[in-house]
Amino acid sequence: MKLFGSSGIRGVTNKDITIDLALKVGMALGKSKKNAVIGRDPRVAGEMIEHALISGLASSGCRVVRVGIVSTPTLAYAARDYDCGVMITASHNPAEYVGIKLWNPDGMAFDSKQQEEIESIIESEDFVRVRWDKTGNITSHDNAVREHMDMILKNVGRASMRVILDCGCGAGGTITPFLLREMGCEVITLNSQLDGHFPARNPEPNEKNLVLLRKAVVEFDACLGIAHDGDADRMMAVDEKGNFVSGDELLAIFGHYECKGGAKVCVPVDTSLVVDDALEGSEIIRTRVGDVYVAEEMKKHITDFGGEPSGSWIFPRISYCPDGIYAAARLVEIVRETKLSQLREALPQYPTLRGTIPCADCAKEGVMEAIKSKLQPLGEVSDIDGIRVEMDNGWVLVRPSGTEPKIRITAQARENVEKLYAMTEGIVKESLK
Repeated sequence: MKLFGSSGIRGVTNKDITIDLALKVGMALGKSKKNAVIGRDPRVAGEMIEHALISGLASSGCRVVRVGIVSTPTLAYAARDYDCGVMITASHNPAEYVGIKLWNPDGMAFDSKQQEEIESIIESEDFVRVRWDKTGNITSHDNAVREHMDMILKNVGRASMRVILDCGCGAGGTITPFLLREMGCEVITLNSQLDGHFPARNPEPNEKNLVLLRKAVVEFDACLGIAHDGDADRMMAVDEKGNFVSGDELLAIFGHYECKGGAKVCVPVDTSLVVDDALEGSEIIRTRVGDVYVAEEMKKHITDFGGEPSGSWIFPRISYCPDGIYAAARLVEIVRETKLSQLREALPQYPTLRGTIPCADCAKEGVMEAIKSKLQPLGEVSDIDGIRVEMDNGWVLVRPSGTEPKIRITAQARENVEKLYAMTEGIVKESLK
């Protein structure tokens, strides 16, 4: 598709994502929806894009309810009372990015078919402009955060512990500190002020961006460190020793508690073998990278849990939206019984390297064809998403990013992973020439 990537519509403000595009998305959506709820994260461009979307929706006769600055899972939960939800966010991307993500009432993002319908309407400009007295009303609702919190509190127990929380100046600051305190935690916050410039750190909650959180957990003798991205659909963690917990490890830990014998778990193709080995007896379903695709397969196969190593955790009994807020509360509940470091140490360890190489979006298709021809002789190839090559000692995955002008490389091996990664990186760079 031309507009939708692996996680909605996303790009640089006033370059890729403009008010003209937002207006058209609103008009396309309003053609089939009678009402919609709309929210945004604190990005600088968020309010500008929101106004354009609202105008498009209302001009098509759709009633619009604004909930203000909220996390993406809060907006997705609010969508249960409407025909759809609209979230203005670029999630973990840097401050200059903005985006639009669309949600169904069951908390699942618009699937591939729905995305194609929106794109088709925009491309053909097959809009509906209603008569002046039929335009949609625009109102506000102030309780979306409280309602989301109440739902989570009904599904988790109390926990008395010290937690360090780094919201990264994103939308998580509107809800997670208050939720954890109501659970009984002592919460020390970092970067909880809302600021769309993201001055404290890059919004992506990966290891290199969480140095301050890791130090704070140790300095304050906390039981746990939690971090969100810009819209808090992601959640990553630091154990009580100040060690970053990888996404693969968290997948295995959550899976252990969410899944019983014979359960089904849905993960993307870049997920570690640690999940397979830690969840022995469960059926592991691999899919394309992107929470939309994971959720689609979860719904199709009726799975018990799913997620991505990037920090998206989907609990279908709650919602098909990755809910970093619920994940934070659930992890607190788990750590109440067993230290996070102990849960990590019980898992098998396989060295994994991940990296990216810049590649213009327009060049990705040709580059990937060249990469495939060079990787095919090395092992068993899967092209569910990108190119994954299974080898005796491990695997590599090369795939174009769905949200940025990059090609992503993942390599995992029982030994000599550096050699495997370097070989793959060389093939990618050679294919770019």
